[in-house]
Amino acid sequence: MQTLSVASSPALRLRIRASWDTQERLSYNPNAPRKPPKKTPPLSTSKTPETLTLTASTSKSYEAISQLLKRPKQEEKETEKKDELYLGLEQWLPSPPKVQKPRSIFNAASLAYIGDCIYELYARRHFLFPPLSIEEYNDRVTAVVRCEAQDALLQKLLQDNFLSEQERDVLRWGKNINSSKTRTKKRAGAAVYNRASSLETLVGFLYLTNVNRLEKLMLKLGFSTDSSSMQLMLEERTIV
Repeated sequence: MQTLSVASSPALRLRIRASWDTQERLSYNPNAPRKPPKKTPPLSTSKTPETLTLTASTSKSYEAISQLLKRPKQEEKETEKKDELYLGLEQWLPSPPKVQKPRSIFNAASLAYIGDCIYELYARRHFLFPPLSIEEYNDRVTAVVRCEAQDALLQKLLQDNFLSEQERDVLRWGKNINSSKTRTKKRAGAAVYNRASSLETLVGFLYLTNVNRLEKLMLKLGFSTDSSSMQLMLEERTIV
């Protein structure tokens, strides 16, 4: 650093300090690592309620799915006086379009598309009561809507000889859906994926043609189809 003195008059004197950087600077490198971000202190850990642990093996067996869908038995009086309404409505599902012969209008993939939505709607409704956390809702619904679970439930329907010949024909029709390779298909295998798609096709077919039969089918699979207010009343009695 050097100091320069400027004297214009005896009464005024200015002293200026200036510095020169004599070191050569490095050229700019856009790939140079930047400063790491500051570490934030860990949040305080608090105990959270236990959630359902999902594994691939649990979702494959029908016993695990049936235990997950299991509901406490209602009293005899309540089962005899079964409520025909759901939350004050005669029909809780969205009204389907009036189609007498869906197979003449829609292909199997279209029926599986709407059947997937209706199937998941039953699953979400089944686990709606009692109230749970969003994470628990997602875990339970995911456990029963994945293709391995649908395949296990379908095998149970076939073993119990529950389906009619027309419904079995719809299953064979939906089993031949040509679909691109997806992560789900790669994980579960083509055979399991196709059987699950056939169940979704049947659900979509019954949704368009016979909602009452669809209710019986979903009840056979283990989903609750009666009013959830009855379930709430029963649980409140057990708590009291």
